[in-house]
Amino acid sequence: MTAPPPDARRPARLLPVTLATFAYLGVAVVAALGRSNWEFVMYIAVVLLAGGVIAAVHRRTHLSSGVLWALSAWGLAHMLGGLMPVPESWPIAGDRRVLYSLWLVPQTLKYDQVVHAYGFGVATVLCWQGLGAIVHGPGGRLAPAAGPLLLAILAACGLGAVNELVEFAAVLLIPDTNVGGYENTGWDLVANLVGALIAALGIALAGGTRTGRRTES
Repeated sequence: MTAPPPDARRPARLLPVTLATFAYLGVAVVAALGRSNWEFVMYIAVVLLAGGVIAAVHRRTHLSSGVLWALSAWGLAHMLGGLMPVPESWPIAGDRRVLYSLWLVPQTLKYDQVVHAYGFGVATVLCWQGLGAIVHGPGGRLAPAAGPLLLAILAACGLGAVNELVEFAAVLLIPDTNVGGYENTGWDLVANLVGALIAALGIALAGGTRTGRRTES
């Protein structure tokens, strides 16, 4: 097996982020079951499945600690979005008074869209680190070349499409969801792309990090 470059990331500790994630998911399970919110019971199961996949990916790629904690924060934002009520005086889209329906900027920007942009920005960094592992081995790092950055953006947007398929399944299987209609799906995809582009720009502006064998631009 090819040795990783000398400045490759060391494996981040998975236990602390796993414990923190299980802690808020436990609270979310109680809240969702207490309100008979079967939509979010399904989403919690999906988050657990995704966590298992991320753990497997981490063992092979050595994701950074920052990415692992950012992914956990994304899950927390998702749980809060669907389960935390908002006051009657706050503006919402639709009739479900939860954070996901909240207009942060009335008729312009919802909490939901911010979570989408954040989450798939993090997914872009995850894909970027995964590409580094493919090229240089676990923990390997890439120079911020346009080609790999574009691949990371497209991969994150593909994960965003999978997320919309999960929401579509919720609509088909569970009555009275808070998923929204076709326009909502479109704006979700736009938010995913915006988040991915911002993340890629951040990677490029940071200038990447040295690798044992830098990729060519």
